Amino acid sequence: MDARRTVVVGVDGSAQALRAVQWAVPEARRRQAGQSACPVVVVRGTPTAPGGSLPVVVGIDGTPLSEAAIAFAFDVAAGWRAPLVAVHTWLDQLNDPSLAYLVDWQSASLQAEELLAERLAGWSEKYPDVPVQRLVARGLAGHALLDQAAKAQLVVVGSRGHGEIAGLLIDAVSNILVHKAACSVAIVRATD
Repeated sequence: MDARRTVVVGVDGSAQALRAVQWAVPEARRRQAGQSACPVVVVRGTPTAPGGSLPVVVGIDGTPLSEAAIAFAFDVAAGWRAPLVAVHTWLDQLNDPSLAYLVDWQSASLQAEELLAERLAGWSEKYPDVPVQRLVARGLAGHALLDQAAKAQLVVVGSRGHGEIAGLLIDAVSNILVHKAACSVAIVRATD
């Protein structure tokens, strides 16, 4: 992690501060030259010294766009000598519940686990001192990451870095975490 290229925003948890972050986070990202891949870290409460047994959590959506968040999370975990929890979620909901009998839920779960393994391939070799726990959960990513944030020192998520208009709003999962996570949140823009 290159701290010279990281925007850090402190939040005290008040509604006014959280509304300010909702606008400041994307604005800070846009201000970086050429919409660079500058991570934004929202620090909640009084930060403690990094390291120890509390993990760094990374949300992995299963696309190659997660790579920047994975790299950031491993780099931070290695620097802090902290374990890493890699979280991937999948939904078991259908638009038409009457079709549920057609879905092989066990196979869907195994595919999610395989996808997480594919995204993490090679990272443990690059960071052999970072213990990694894989967590595949059914449900919404925001909920699973909030659960993990309750027992973490940092949650890292990716952002697609939308253009000028869409970039005014941060991604839905990032937004949930910035407003509700019990720990600090790093939003890492995906590199194209």
